[in-house]
Amino acid sequence: MTVDLVVRNCTVVTPAGRTPDAGVAVEDGTIVAVGRSDRLPDADRVVDAEGKVLVPGIVDGHIHNREPGLEYKEDWESATRAAAAGGVTTVVGMPNTDPVIDRPEHLELKFERGEESAHVDFQSYAVVTSENLDLIPEIDEAGALGFKIFLGSTVGDVPPPNDGEIIEAMEKIREIGKRLGFHEENGEIIDHYTEKFQAEGRNDPIDHSHSRPVIAEQEAVERMITFAEETGAKVHMFHVSSGSAAEAVARGKERGVDVTAETTPHYLWFTEEVMREKGNPARIQPPIRDADEREKLWAVGIEDGAIDSIATDHAPHTPEEKKVDDPFGNTWEAISGFVGLETEVPVMLTFVDEGRLTMEEWVRRHSTRPAQIWGMYPQKGSLQVGTDADFTIVDPEREWTLEDADELHSKNCVTPFIGESFTGKAVATVVRGEVVYEDGDVVGESGYGTRVDVE
Repeated sequence: MTVDLVVRNCTVVTPAGRTPDAGVAVEDGTIVAVGRSDRLPDADRVVDAEGKVLVPGIVDGHIHNREPGLEYKEDWESATRAAAAGGVTTVVGMPNTDPVIDRPEHLELKFERGEESAHVDFQSYAVVTSENLDLIPEIDEAGALGFKIFLGSTVGDVPPPNDGEIIEAMEKIREIGKRLGFHEENGEIIDHYTEKFQAEGRNDPIDHSHSRPVIAEQEAVERMITFAEETGAKVHMFHVSSGSAAEAVARGKERGVDVTAETTPHYLWFTEEVMREKGNPARIQPPIRDADEREKLWAVGIEDGAIDSIATDHAPHTPEEKKVDDPFGNTWEAISGFVGLETEVPVMLTFVDEGRLTMEEWVRRHSTRPAQIWGMYPQKGSLQVGTDADFTIVDPEREWTLEDADELHSKNCVTPFIGESFTGKAVATVVRGEVVYEDGDVVGESGYGTRVDVE
């Protein structure tokens, strides 16, 4: 038998373990064999990945691709081009676009635009507001992966429902079997300190961070877990930034609440000192925390397991919006967010190289668990025979430094990771059997990526 593609002579790593001198065989976009290299069939194309590691395709469950409506920042094509270059095979777009993804026709528009131009596979969340509670079943029918509520002020100024409406939304989403995620910050606390700091003339980048204290995040996590415990809803905490919030998640899990949580590479890598070193380009919401909170996030979130998954919160803005030319200027005039699709794999591989987590643990959190949490497993996040042939090939020993934003593929590439050094990098990305990135180039066609179907 001759198949379409075989990758051989690499180490295959899944959450269950690693197999040296192994590979994967692909036919018609699906995996037909995984095993020792000498037992794989002949193929029309053979990739010799000697010295490399092959893992299930990386799933990023939290990106802002900005389309529709904000394409001057990013769009499906540029975001998924960056994903392919970063070793990411599936992305999930956030709903704070223009129009906001709050009704079936807006979700369908987002999907249509993705089908036209995406390089990798994709999905999208829909937002819940006070205005669309009755539309939740229809939005589900239109194919939303899950739902999101923005608690507190955030980019796009999408107002949250009140607490009663949140409970009602949880009940409706529980009935359809989907998961409800949150931007979890207490808006009243943030508004108080923002107004106070501005009145006092506290305009430095670190002041933005301190205007959004850990208690704002922790309280929001605790409150949503309490609501989920009452309603039986499945909930998810996006971009957990602090160890204190991770502890709140752990307490919810101990009580039997179906709560999952993600953190991002930047919360694990940096401390708030980056605001003093790099300024507004590192501004993000929730903010990067102090060293004590970061180490607690590692201890409780990663080592003890409160954090289920890794994602980026990839959020492109123009250099002008990020105040790149005035990085330590008035922070209230800058915007929050930065890109991450091309640095997430290098950051996590660097942590593996440093011994902070194993390769298997990384794969579980960056591929398998996000696919499971959002109902895409095993088609995504696995190397099971019969599933989508999505995999990422990495060189875990490559040492390199991100010297300049021009090395990245998004429309706007502001990131505090410029100047950082890594050990490890994605060297090839395969989506449903098609090589979309190799040898430093995105080679897949725009429009190849497709929406991931979920029940």
